[in-house]
Amino acid sequence: MSDQLKWFKSSYSDDEGGNCVEVALPTPQLTVHIRDSKIPSGIQLRVTVPAWTAFISAAHPGA
Repeated sequence: MSDQLKWFKSSYSDDEGGNCVEVALPTPQLTVHIRDSKIPSGIQLRVTVPAWTAFISAAHPGA
């Protein structure tokens, strides 16, 4: 399933191998997929769109 998703890193990530998170937004799934960029075939966290929206709102108030 993850091969069919379009993954992207945060604009805050760099290319120096640091701790990065990748996210695949739903198209047409109603689930946001989250994974460690260093282990793309590893475990994925999946959350609902409302849960993801609440997380982003809490992490970046006013954004």
